[in-house]
Amino acid sequence: MKLSAFLCTIALTIIASAAKSQDASTVISIDAAAQRHAISPLIYGVAWADTQQLGLLNAPLNRSGGNTTSRYNWKSNAYNRANDWFFESIAEQSPTPGENTDTFIARSKAAKAEPMLTIPMLDWVAKVGPNREKLASYSVAKYGAQQRADDEWMPDAGNGVKADGSLLEGNDPADANAPNTPEFQKEFVKHLVEKWKAAKNGGLKYYLLDNEPAIWHSTHRDVQAKGVTMRELVDKTIAFSDVIKQVDPDALVLGPEEWGWTGYLYSGHDSQWSTGKAWDSSALPDRKTMGGMDALPWYLDQLRQRQEKTGKKTIDIFTVHFYPQGGEYGGDVSREMQLRRNRSTRALWDTNYQDGTWIDDAVQLIPRLKKWVSQYHPGLPVGITEYNWGAEKHINGATTQADILGIFGREALDLAAYWTTPDAKTPTFKAMQMYRNYDGKKSAFGETSVRAAAPDADKVSTFASVRAKDGALTVMVINKQLAEDGGSTPVALDIKNFAGNGNAQMWQLTAANEIKRLPNAKWAKGKLKATLPRQSITLFVMAAK
Repeated sequence: MKLSAFLCTIALTIIASAAKSQDASTVISIDAAAQRHAISPLIYGVAWADTQQLGLLNAPLNRSGGNTTSRYNWKSNAYNRANDWFFESIAEQSPTPGENTDTFIARSKAAKAEPMLTIPMLDWVAKVGPNREKLASYSVAKYGAQQRADDEWMPDAGNGVKADGSLLEGNDPADANAPNTPEFQKEFVKHLVEKWKAAKNGGLKYYLLDNEPAIWHSTHRDVQAKGVTMRELVDKTIAFSDVIKQVDPDALVLGPEEWGWTGYLYSGHDSQWSTGKAWDSSALPDRKTMGGMDALPWYLDQLRQRQEKTGKKTIDIFTVHFYPQGGEYGGDVSREMQLRRNRSTRALWDTNYQDGTWIDDAVQLIPRLKKWVSQYHPGLPVGITEYNWGAEKHINGATTQADILGIFGREALDLAAYWTTPDAKTPTFKAMQMYRNYDGKKSAFGETSVRAAAPDADKVSTFASVRAKDGALTVMVINKQLAEDGGSTPVALDIKNFAGNGNAQMWQLTAANEIKRLPNAKWAKGKLKATLPRQSITLFVMAAK
């Protein structure tokens, strides 16, 4: 064979191979009669959103949470910023008791979203000066020079770290804080009921018991220098839940609002005790008092036992927080990080996924939480009240968020709230709208999850549901493959047990950062083909017959 003929043959082979690869469709299997269960509308929550944001998202929940809410003093209407900002106690503009929370509730209700309010359980809440001036927990004048101070806004406020790097100890919590008790919070709940009515009459329904207690000794070390034991946490949970329910028996109490992986397994006391020591879980002192149990299973078991003995239910929803630990929560959109985001959502559901970070375990978060509830406190709903995978301004953040919301629905999570709320101009905000308000008329993904499967969820993930109002089958297809790799992805939907009329609306979000209505797709005999851009979110709305 001549060289030119040989090269021609090779070229034709490459072209044919490329064409075959391009023509190969990703098959998405949909069965509208299989794996049917309700999707809770409460999984689409956010935090600290204003009325306009809530309306655009058609959001059902709005959470008031975070480190500062652990120290909210409702009577002085002030917060302590804790470790987030030099442990400063700062007054809100209004001196009216409870004004900040009342405004938050009003903004939420104006958009028909349920507000969720944090109730502090720490022993101290913020205190401000006689003229509502700021106060500092680690005054430089009182405690000496520190590594850093708030030079721009309050130079006397230090960070509580000495020049040699050691933590400043023995400060007086009363410098910038006032005592907190269950009775103090009971008065707050009374205020809320008087202002907004009882939960059963449309008032405040959701009360969150503080925020991330296993790391109080870090975030709030000016007032909680010692890591909290599980017994202390359970006792506080009971005490503060009881006063809420005494005032409003129909209110729902959520806890423990734990921060993440180590908080699920170990108390704050043991986390602090183990710092700098060779790791040996059997040596952890607080764990020994729990009979060697993991922290949150022990917590659930104690609350169940208490309910069986007294008839009093302490928490109504079992809630935690979760952030991926590989750097996803941030703005990094390097190729490596985008691929990490694509796969790390598996930590929410995949029992075979080994987390590649320091966690080095199968997180299987939603199955794990449900298993713990089933074993130690049967019947409790499960929620993830704080999470974020980052890259809000990039399409990778949007595809990741769309994947997460689909996972929450498929895995039958009961409640969730994003931290906090993306800017309305970002792709991630619009990814949320794809589930709740894709057409600007509050049309949403359906309420009944049905079986949807794709070959590789790290490349293309899919979720499906049947919508109650019109019987439509809605299918969300998320093409995670990176745009920089070029090309597009042919998909073939194989639909079973749905007798539609052959028309499918197509709504799509791409890196162009606009939700577009595409021309309707035709389908017949359960088959629909489409070609989807890389890094896109496409919603197929298949009309019922």
